[in-house]
Amino acid sequence: MKRLNQFLGFSLEENQYALRLSVVDRTVRVVEVTPLPKGPEIVCGIVNVHGVILPVVNIRKRFGLPERAIHLSDQLIIAHTPSRPVALIVDAVSGVVERREQEQIAAEKIVPGLEYIEGVVKFKDGMILIHDLNKFLSWEEERALNEAMKKI
Repeated sequence: MKRLNQFLGFSLEENQYALRLSVVDRTVRVVEVTPLPKGPEIVCGIVNVHGVILPVVNIRKRFGLPERAIHLSDQLIIAHTPSRPVALIVDAVSGVVERREQEQIAAEKIVPGLEYIEGVVKFKDGMILIHDLNKFLSWEEERALNEAMKKI
């Protein structure tokens, strides 16, 4: 029996990305983001999602994409790193994608040392970069975020 991996696909600019479905809690429409004083640069603020205060991570900055203001059509992916839940602002969520494990190419086979990317899944009309949420925040960013969140 072939093992299927499930991913949540999303887009930033014209690029397609995915997270393992196992780290995604849900998606919601974007809401106003409140700035977080002294938070790490990668965190653009906090949001209140059903009574839970979550740091909002600027995934565009992590991937070196151009900055832009939040659009009403943007969505938040509520996911969890090994240490905390986070919200990621994305342009759009494309849905759940299932692929056999053999269809995924590990990042180290493409470019050794590639940060934040677990691998790539090829499609007939393109590919999706699989984002590794476990490596998303550095130790220093985690520490700075912990300090900033304590003051809320």
